[in-house]
Amino acid sequence: MKAYVFPGQGAQFTGMGKDLYEHSDLAKSMFQKANEILGFDIQKIMFEGSEEELKQTKVTQPAIFLHSTILAACLGESFQPAMVAGHSLGEFSALVANKALSFEDGLRLVSQRALAMQKACEMQPSTMAAILGLEDDVVEKICSEIEGIVVPANYNCPGQLVISGSIPAVEAACVMLTEAGAKRAMMLQVGGAFHSPLMEPAREELAAAIEATHFSQPTCPVYQNVNAKAVSDPAEIKQNLVLQLTGAVKWTQIMNNMLSDGCDEVVEVGPGKVLQGLFKKVNRELTTSSATIVE
Repeated sequence: MKAYVFPGQGAQFTGMGKDLYEHSDLAKSMFQKANEILGFDIQKIMFEGSEEELKQTKVTQPAIFLHSTILAACLGESFQPAMVAGHSLGEFSALVANKALSFEDGLRLVSQRALAMQKACEMQPSTMAAILGLEDDVVEKICSEIEGIVVPANYNCPGQLVISGSIPAVEAACVMLTEAGAKRAMMLQVGGAFHSPLMEPAREELAAAIEATHFSQPTCPVYQNVNAKAVSDPAEIKQNLVLQLTGAVKWTQIMNNMLSDGCDEVVEVGPGKVLQGLFKKVNRELTTSSATIVE
């Protein structure tokens, strides 16, 4: 069974999507539509923008979403997923690809999500840190003992967990986690505490937008970030998308569940190869690849 997976923030690069634009009239029309919906020339920034321009949250999230969803659309009949999943932002790309959400509605939600997250970041200084080489339960226990807000945010693969919260609490957790035997406890250069309770203002804002958006029955199950389970019910999909902003990304659990449910091939749709690498850490024998357009 073939799983298609969609990357999240951090995979962006200058020139992303240009090959699709040059290859396909469908891609050209989708980029044009995106410029109209967003009200600025995101296509130009994706193709020619500096690293700094691409790093702005209001650009990064739509750019990665566009690269992934336009690529999936250009795959045409060869895109036949048995299951899909997306890492954080990538969950929206996955939902457009499996027809739960229209391209236009997906882009509007991603844009609103990016702006709401940016606003939440500006309300309180906050950060994230990558913890390498510790069991998940050890990280969870230490976070629960720290004063202030610090929580596990991204379960990326066994031995790699990202924590998120207020700056003093994350710094204190890094000290304790290092003492507990972490190989590395590394502060990340991010705008704020994504997937933590500090994103509550963004969650409230996005909840209203998601509630007002029509979701359809998907063509295949989506393994969602907050519960790592295969979901096909549109109402449940919406609810989990809202919870995702303040809840952890359970990617380790998603990979294990996909493999248990019969996944034997993983195709990454969008920029980068991060998700393929994470799957390989769980199962070295697994067939993985990047989606490409055949001439």
